[in-house]
Amino acid sequence: MALELPALPYAYDALGPYMSKETLEFHHDKHHQAYVTNGNNLLKDSPLKDKSIEEICKIAFQEKNAGLVNNVGQHYNHLHFWNWMKPNGGGKKLPGALEKAITADLGGYDKMRTDFVQAGVTQFGSGWCWIAVKDGKLVIMKTPNGENPLMHGAQPILGCDVWEHSYYIDYRNLRQKYLEAFVDSLVNWDHVESLRVSA
Repeated sequence: MALELPALPYAYDALGPYMSKETLEFHHDKHHQAYVTNGNNLLKDSPLKDKSIEEICKIAFQEKNAGLVNNVGQHYNHLHFWNWMKPNGGGKKLPGALEKAITADLGGYDKMRTDFVQAGVTQFGSGWCWIAVKDGKLVIMKTPNGENPLMHGAQPILGCDVWEHSYYIDYRNLRQKYLEAFVDSLVNWDHVESLRVSA
């Protein structure tokens, strides 16, 4: 099963001013493409090549295969990242069932927003912050590099990329401002809810 770079689900300039056309061109066309190319090269002669992306992520992490963890992990992360955003997204317009789950498990929207942003701000170096389902409940997590919650026994339903290439063009070193813009103005909550239901 060869990895493939998907087209973005919106125009390159659709997420402005919160994420620029230039950022999306670099991030999607160059960085995500590199994970696909490297991942395919690593999988070519691997016994994992016919497994699903989710299985490859889990097994590669168990086997401490850093190349696959970072390249196939990043491919998986980005497949969802593009869909976790939409024009005119974010804010408190959540599907009712998702809002109830966030209130029950994460202390409500405002606390979730604070804790999610803080997870991203405090992820040292490159990585991701997440909302995931673990043991039937929503949890906030952070992971380094290309790791994701699948590798830690959880199912991600929202993730934000805090590698510098995700925000440096638009925000320079202001990672917190980028994370706040992501939650307030970009998140596709309907996609988050669909993943929660199927987790």
